[in-house]
Amino acid sequence: MTENTVRTKGGILLFAGTTEGRELAAFLVRRQIPFTACVATPAGAGALPESPFCRVRTGRLDAGEMEELMRAEGTGIVVDATHPYAALVSENIRAACRAAGCEYVRLRRAAAPGAGHAAVEDISAAVQFLAGTEGNILAAAGSSALEALTALPGWKERVWVRLLPVPEALEAASSLGYSPDHLILMQGPFGEELNTAMLRQVDAAWMLTKESGRAGGFPEKERAAAAAGARLVVIGRPPEAEEGLDALGVRDLLCRRLGLRAEPSVTLAGIGPGGEGAITPDVQKACREADILLGARRMLQAVPAAVPKEEAWTPAQISACLAAHPAAEKVVVLLSGDPGFYSGAKRILEETGAGDIRVLPGISSVAALCAQLKMSWEDAALVSLHGREGDIIGAVRTKEKVFTLMDGPEGLKNLCGRLAELGLGRVRVDAGFDLSYPSQKILSGTPEEVKAQLESGQAEGICCALIRNPAPDRRVAASLADEEFTRGRVPMTSREVRTAVLAALELQEDSILYDIGAGTGSVSVEAGRLLQGGRVFAIEKNPEGIGLIRENCRRHSLDNVQIVEGTAPEALADLPAPACAFVGGSGGQMEAILRALLQKNPAVRIVATAICLETAGELTRLTKCLPVKDVQIVSLTAARAREAGGLHLMMGQNPVYIFSFTGGEA
Repeated sequence: MTENTVRTKGGILLFAGTTEGRELAAFLVRRQIPFTACVATPAGAGALPESPFCRVRTGRLDAGEMEELMRAEGTGIVVDATHPYAALVSENIRAACRAAGCEYVRLRRAAAPGAGHAAVEDISAAVQFLAGTEGNILAAAGSSALEALTALPGWKERVWVRLLPVPEALEAASSLGYSPDHLILMQGPFGEELNTAMLRQVDAAWMLTKESGRAGGFPEKERAAAAAGARLVVIGRPPEAEEGLDALGVRDLLCRRLGLRAEPSVTLAGIGPGGEGAITPDVQKACREADILLGARRMLQAVPAAVPKEEAWTPAQISACLAAHPAAEKVVVLLSGDPGFYSGAKRILEETGAGDIRVLPGISSVAALCAQLKMSWEDAALVSLHGREGDIIGAVRTKEKVFTLMDGPEGLKNLCGRLAELGLGRVRVDAGFDLSYPSQKILSGTPEEVKAQLESGQAEGICCALIRNPAPDRRVAASLADEEFTRGRVPMTSREVRTAVLAALELQEDSILYDIGAGTGSVSVEAGRLLQGGRVFAIEKNPEGIGLIRENCRRHSLDNVQIVEGTAPEALADLPAPACAFVGGSGGQMEAILRALLQKNPAVRIVATAICLETAGELTRLTKCLPVKDVQIVSLTAARAREAGGLHLMMGQNPVYIFSFTGGEA
């Protein structure tokens, strides 16, 4: 963009000299927006960017001179970025704007997060407070405080003052009788280390300062005082200093006036479990340097950075915030834990359409909990039940360690109940609540013990859990022995047939399977053991069979088998569409069942078995008249050995016809 492409009703006049003023000047230069910057001293002028877009006017101005400059420059917008305590200067700028007919915009300095300190209204109150104390004082409140401090008893010995290295400040201090060895003439900003060194050098018990906000280095002063064992006496801001727009608001206003929009860089930052001490230095730095922080309320509260914050975490909300802040160049989206571990980062990356995105990792909840337990987690299965469903029972059944994210204590209590009900009451549960917060708590024990602790209200808040199974089921057999099922008087598909049926179904790990005419649930149990993230719907009308399915699911610790009591095809109406279906019993409704399956999913994979010739004939006919393909028919005959008088006789079982096909025209 060149100067000739900028369209404003009059130019921009910036009263700079502060950190915010310099940052705004740099922003305008980056966007190639021409402006005039006013500063009081050559040092202030030297801190501004050198650019043809930045014209610098040096020297103090009264209200009349300001008005004259505005008229001469053809100014349309005046940005007042002077110091929050320079009340007279701001009043002169406002008066000049009224006289010249310019738009006045006050750039309000963001307040720094407060900590324990003595707060006073003005310098007189500060002197009155300090008069009742003992110990040396480092005064970093500007040259305007020099005369007032001379009212302190023993001020010549107690007070060291830090001033800007300008002749006026040195002359004022000397004329009041300050000793040269009690004067520190330096240009800020000052970091924590330098502040700490100065406090220790003068053996200060107190540091007098103004609430100068993040840009004025107030957080660094707080940390330095704590490190040096000194206390802060803080002069509060005048009421008028709280008026106006923050830095982002001013830039947004200018961009809207000029019809400009930034191309923001977006950082997805993991804040760890949430405690301030668990946030990595890289994430803290990104937050301090951001134009705006986005995230859920808990995330925003966890970060003390004094920058604008808005509640936004979905891609649509983030996109809306970017549209509402055309000047935002550095946007940080706060995410719980680590962005790569069950966070919203994946969806944000896919859906926001933001161009320049970087990801900063955080401490994941699994790392935080296992560190507390002094345990490794590289061999743990990771499952999230936070706002989603998952087959955690299957994972606990087959894995030695399972880590899970939970929605809260109620979800964990329900999980513990299910573990106990499904024969996994021997496992150990270690549940962490509010990890990294002062309220952190860990509950440990069997599922029933942890459930009892939760019911007695021993823990609240965000939680996760590590579940350890001392005897996981590691079998990878194609099918279970018939003896591992409770059978009763209900027919059961034999092991040999189950093996062939499971192979013909071509299950995927997340398949939805209908087991129609489930009987004892042997096929449902076998499939449930194989599926990771899938689900089995066992449809059965016989009450005894329903009880057997429930018992066999409990016996094999399965939570991904849902029993549907009823008769097909009517019982299928409200179920989700299947990827596969096994028809072990049709009750004379084979054609209606197959048509219903094809209607719910035209590409469904179907396996059906027949023992009698009539059913085999019916299936043969249906494979010719229904829209199916890849038809295979297998006749399976098996014989099992039986001892008879010391000999083994092979006892033949009924032959079974296995039909398999897929929906769709051949």
